[in-house]
Amino acid sequence: MERSLLQRIEAFLKESAMPPSVFGRAAVRDPRFVSDLRGGREPGREIICRAEHFMNKWHAARRIGDSVPLGDRRTREFWRVEAGVEE
Repeated sequence: MERSLLQRIEAFLKESAMPPSVFGRAAVRDPRFVSDLRGGREPGREIICRAEHFMNKWHAARRIGDSVPLGDRRTREFWRVEAGVEE
């Protein structure tokens, strides 16, 4: 059975240590996106595609060793992984 969009986003947030508002702003230009999904929002096809594209692009960059944001850029816990080496 395929996981729902919200389940995939929740797994992504855990993996990337990215706050929901940062994800929403970066993926679909809506900082309340994840909060609204948790509250029952049904996104349209375009929004789903944008969220999926953001997560796929992040995973692809991480696989090939490019820098990817991890955590929250607003705190000291924000760091990047380059070529598989943590700074």
